[in-house]
Amino acid sequence: MMNKKLDLPLNTLILLALLGLPRVVAHDLRWIEPESLINTLLAIIPPIIWILVVLSKSNRPFMPLLIIGMIYGLILGVTHQLLWTTVFDTPPTLGGNLKDIPPLVNSMVTRTFAFISSITTGVVIGVIVALIGTALNYFKTIR
Repeated sequence: MMNKKLDLPLNTLILLALLGLPRVVAHDLRWIEPESLINTLLAIIPPIIWILVVLSKSNRPFMPLLIIGMIYGLILGVTHQLLWTTVFDTPPTLGGNLKDIPPLVNSMVTRTFAFISSITTGVVIGVIVALIGTALNYFKTIR
């Protein structure tokens, strides 16, 4: 069902956000090097596609692109949680005054903050892509 405020159906926004999943999995499983060209392409191509698709369907690209980024953040967070034990040979631990907390509490805290960090990353990417899409849309309309 198409949301009139977004000009695109929610399932389209979800599918667009899922374009970022291959990079997340490849990175978490260490299939690609962080500095590699493939990693860079897997990071850059999905947002470019997001912008192209949204601009082809909407004259108001900010919200759809922001929501795609938010959904991407959720996908990022869930994927990191699912791959957590595969990614870390030794799970991260808290230090300082919190170094002696029980392992279960430590795990809950570190995983919670990792999940929040993933959502924040998605929102920031969404805002940046939304601003770029909005600028491109503006220049498209004044031509």
